Amino acid sequence: MTKKVFLIPLLFLGLAFMGCGNHSGNNSAENQPVSNGSQDSSTMDNTPSVDVTAKSDSKGVGKFTDVKLGPLDTAMAGQGSALFQSKCIVCHKSTDEKLIGPGLKGVTQIRTPEWIMNMITDPNDMTATDPVAKALLDQYHTQMAVQVSDQEAREILEFLRENDGAH
Repeated sequence: MTKKVFLIPLLFLGLAFMGCGNHSGNNSAENQPVSNGSQDSSTMDNTPSVDVTAKSDSKGVGKFTDVKLGPLDTAMAGQGSALFQSKCIVCHKSTDEKLIGPGLKGVTQIRTPEWIMNMITDPNDMTATDPVAKALLDQYHTQMAVQVSDQEAREILEFLRENDGAH
């Protein structure tokens, strides 16, 4: 009986960490520095040339090209909070503190809603083609897992807006 009680939480913890793990195989191109095309010898130290903390108006790549935001939907934000707690918290904090991935406080102030929705729903395509997503992958060395539906991603976006003080 004691072994079962110990093994169940251990199994859950292992599955949770697998959701955040790098599922990209051995493709070494994903771990190469990101270049904006103007790299000179002073930036050849494997430092990404994309500032992941800078505000960007990019919508990223994916199916979300026009996300309309209105006043904060607190019911949707509540659903998003529960989803964040169950699916995102293993790798992300809602503060600016880094964990396995970046802290998400302020993300809605530097990324467009479309970029956030595309990153949540299709992180593989984003890290393959979007310069900021590539730089984040290079910095954190962990591919984000696809874990949510489009509706759940929208709810998480609303939670992130609430977390950043939207009204």
